[in-house]
Amino acid sequence: MTGSTPATFTAADYRARMERAARSAADAGLAGLLVAPGPDMVWLTGYTPTAVTERLTVLVLTPGRDPVLVVPTLEAPDAEHAAGATALTLRDWTDGKDPYAVTAALLDGQGRFGISDNTWAMHLLGLQRALPQTSYASLTDALPMLRAVKDAAELELLAAAGAAADATFEEIRKVPFAGRRESDVGQDLAGLLRRFGHSQVDFTIVGSGPNGANPHHEVGDRVIRRGDMVVLDFGGLKDGYGSDTTRTVHVGEPTEEERRVHDIVREAQEAGYQAVRPGVACQEVDRAARAVITDAGYGEYFIHRTGHGIGVTTHEPPYMIEGEEQPLVPGMCFSVEPGVYLPGRFGVRIEDIVTVTEDGGRRLNNTTRDMVIVG
Repeated sequence: MTGSTPATFTAADYRARMERAARSAADAGLAGLLVAPGPDMVWLTGYTPTAVTERLTVLVLTPGRDPVLVVPTLEAPDAEHAAGATALTLRDWTDGKDPYAVTAALLDGQGRFGISDNTWAMHLLGLQRALPQTSYASLTDALPMLRAVKDAAELELLAAAGAAADATFEEIRKVPFAGRRESDVGQDLAGLLRRFGHSQVDFTIVGSGPNGANPHHEVGDRVIRRGDMVVLDFGGLKDGYGSDTTRTVHVGEPTEEERRVHDIVREAQEAGYQAVRPGVACQEVDRAARAVITDAGYGEYFIHRTGHGIGVTTHEPPYMIEGEEQPLVPGMCFSVEPGVYLPGRFGVRIEDIVTVTEDGGRRLNNTTRDMVIVG
């Protein structure tokens, strides 16, 4: 079945996105953009091939020219039904023909092009053979903010995905934890995300006790015990847009130290959120959250960036990290997720998706950030 973003978006929306992308390419000094199947193609056209294979599929965007989607002939019928199909020209090629020659005819033979990061090496090399004077830059480097600023419809979809993740947390806190494996709770999380409308579950991290000190532990066979701190980080795609939230719960009553660390992380998360406003550099969100943890004496145990963008993927630019001077713009959406990880003991992370508004920020996750006790 061909995948697509929701019917919320029309051919006119996709046309506007492709035109904006082509203008952005020109502003960046590029001759155009080459977009392979993946999140960029979905965002620009609404089209996802039934399968990504060795056959070349590529969207060609060049300033001042109509967009062209080069597709294998056997996939052309699916491409014709994509939501953005009427905003572009389809150019199909049959087995036995050279798809790189077909694509090369659309390009400046001496141009520099932005190319989507997930393009297969064989396809990039094929284009280079066809046009040896061309050069290429990854879209992450050339146009990192291409999808970063969301429109009103996208914000609604992200808010709905966040609400579904919140509903998942409200249900998971009711299930038994003690005596069950992390993988059991992970399966519960995945099932709840799907129950609340997710078509794709990207991750279900359940880090209990010492496993919580590994930020990307995901799940294992460890049996959760009373006295464990448990990091729950989960998300995926609902109607084509991402969710991602983290809450840290405790099985039974926590110790004084566990409460203190949780409070520090909660305060850091609040500080990061309060730093969000238009014009502020991304790194300032990281600095605000990190300062709270460092001042409390746990700075060496906060071992990752404070946040990442989210949209048609659960991880994308912009990134809330030291050195990122990109200013925040209304419509950007990203996580604010500081954490403290004490090796061999436990970890704590609290995460919300936040969108930049005209005068600050708005959380898209609204479950309690206080410590939740589970059974």
